[in-house]
Amino acid sequence: ELEAMRVTARDAVFEHNSMPPRQRGDIGATLRALLGGLGEGARIEAPFHCAYGFNLFLGEGAFLNAGCTILDTAPVKIGRRTLLGPNVQIYCAEHHREAAGRLAGLEIAKSVTIGDNAWIGGSAVILAGVSIGEGAIVGAGAVVTRDVPANATVVGNPARMVTRR
Repeated sequence: ELEAMRVTARDAVFEHNSMPPRQRGDIGATLRALLGGLGEGARIEAPFHCAYGFNLFLGEGAFLNAGCTILDTAPVKIGRRTLLGPNVQIYCAEHHREAAGRLAGLEIAKSVTIGDNAWIGGSAVILAGVSIGEGAIVGAGAVVTRDVPANATVVGNPARMVTRR
């Protein structure tokens, strides 16, 4: 059943990525219908990839730049007017630390939440279970392994706070 859901998502993503922007609009029709929630004016640039789509919730005016990958094995909530730079990656899936769990193909899924008015710089990676607060800034290339407070700026690998407004 999960595999069938992934195939449905791949088909929707393929259509979105293959259509000319003037024909597609802000989000391709099949992908739009698949998403868990979609605020007015949200936009996803191509190419884009997601695992399921129905776990992805975009707030009003949210913008995902080209090359974003969202492995939405759990809910991913992206707030209003939040900007994701090119090639941002959001991973809800984790593998077991013990080899036996990994070899058995078991995964752990944890949700990711990004608040309103946040800015995620290009090529940032956001790991499973992370919450990023309203107005936060994640620097380009940062690897976010833990929660980011509202109005904080984080950079680096692993991401560390450098300012808070």
